[in-house]
Amino acid sequence: MIPYLHVPPIKLGPLTIEPFGIFVALGILLAARLLARQAEREGLDSTPLQDYAPWGVGVGVVVGHLFHLFAYHPEELSKSPFQIVKVWDGLSSFGGLIGGILAAVVFFRMRKLRFRDYADAFALSVAPGWAVARLGCFAVHDHPGVHTDFFLAVNFPGGPRHDLGMYDALFLFAITGVLWALRNAGKLRGKLLPLLSILYAFGRFFFDSLRATDLSYVDARYFGLTPAQYGCFALIAFGLYGLVKWQAPAKKVPSEAGSGSSVQAQAR
Repeated sequence: MIPYLHVPPIKLGPLTIEPFGIFVALGILLAARLLARQAEREGLDSTPLQDYAPWGVGVGVVVGHLFHLFAYHPEELSKSPFQIVKVWDGLSSFGGLIGGILAAVVFFRMRKLRFRDYADAFALSVAPGWAVARLGCFAVHDHPGVHTDFFLAVNFPGGPRHDLGMYDALFLFAITGVLWALRNAGKLRGKLLPLLSILYAFGRFFFDSLRATDLSYVDARYFGLTPAQYGCFALIAFGLYGLVKWQAPAKKVPSEAGSGSSVQAQAR
């Protein structure tokens, strides 16, 4: 059994830095760094990805907060009329994913770039970045599960429970290993993002079935399922479509990635 260790916030004068925020920031930095590196490895111009990063993070945070409020905890809307604009007060990782996807669709369309060319780079960077961010959930234990005697249970106050933040992080690290192994073997080129969607959807659906229902602050359920579980159906649909329909992008020579114009000229 894992002891319940609460990581305290860091005080810097008038500022209070929560451990959750630290891990989220580290996850974003890791994903952004890997995203550019993987794009360059594929011979793609990484400049658009660097331009996309702040938009993806910004929209992801806003949509993640709105998803948290309206889908998971609508009761919080009664606290204050300004609760909607307090983007730091409650975030949904699934909502953040939706926001990042929406930002990517708009951004790549405006730049006249084909997102599919960058899809593998996104898969290879988002999975480990998300795993690191999920460690923040484990640090603050904000995703308690049902009581259990499982050997990975965390000894919460009141008895051992599943810690779903930890499970999610471990699962994402495992998926990262699979994706990188496939990349190194040259398998499923152009289809790693659909594969990530399917693998994560099955894991997340199962983990959400273990969420606690006996606490005072629990996630909303609709016909017995959490909002994220409904989102898993969409991820599986996207993943299956991508595995069947997507073709591997043309292999580019890294030296050709020096200018954004050469990539844009090849976009369809």
